[in-house]
Amino acid sequence: MQQRPVPRSRRTFSADSDRRDAVQSLSRALSILQALSQSDEGLTLTELSRTAGLPPSTAHRLLTTLHGQRFVRFEHRSKLWQVGVQAFVVGNAFVRTRDLVAIARPYMRRLMEDCGETVNLYVLSDDEAVCMAQIESRQSMRAISGPGGRVKLHMSGAGKALLACLSEVEVERIAGRKGLQRSTEKTLVTLPVLKTELRTIRARGFAVDDEEYAPGLRCVAAPLLDERGKPMAALSLSGTAGRVCGERLATLGAQIMAASRATALELGGRGSFP
Repeated sequence: MQQRPVPRSRRTFSADSDRRDAVQSLSRALSILQALSQSDEGLTLTELSRTAGLPPSTAHRLLTTLHGQRFVRFEHRSKLWQVGVQAFVVGNAFVRTRDLVAIARPYMRRLMEDCGETVNLYVLSDDEAVCMAQIESRQSMRAISGPGGRVKLHMSGAGKALLACLSEVEVERIAGRKGLQRSTEKTLVTLPVLKTELRTIRARGFAVDDEEYAPGLRCVAAPLLDERGKPMAALSLSGTAGRVCGERLATLGAQIMAASRATALELGGRGSFP
């Protein structure tokens, strides 16, 4: 008996449905990787499905596929899912293709040797500051975050340096979307106070995190501006409140501005704040 051909409209509908399913699966898999990237220790299946907003069965199916490609790994002892080595390989390819990190690193190292504090390079991503590179000092002081770490813009030196480059409308949008959560008693948690601080940063040329992220930690930061005056990144240095204080703040501010300006100019930008 001869089979009747499937009507073209039905075949088209089936192909469209398959494409939608594939796109949805890809989006869900990426949401799983995003959730894992925010956790230092890893997540259980229950935690991961809740964070990614997926049913546990769907999350497990996607995790199995990602595990097969080594984008995630499962720690049997702790029962935690973690980011896998292939995710690092892909992410590292992104870093290799960005001249920003390669060009900034010599300036960062020189700055660390001159001031003796840890120097960091941050970029703006999803309305947060992401650490792209770090040159650690020999001092016994932990930085805000290491490479790949994220910090809120309103409570970090680099974040405020980046915010100071944006329009008032953009600052209001970010504050509305991300909120102004408190980390310490010195965190700036109201929009008027934050706007006043940003005006001070623009006039002074550099930002200061005065124990706003963590008690006992101060940071000084300045942006790298492209040829249009938009922020490409921000350099920051961090140290104890006892070392980064008093008259030294002005000296460190001048050093971070000089390093940011030189890095930006080498990248074809206009420098830092005037």
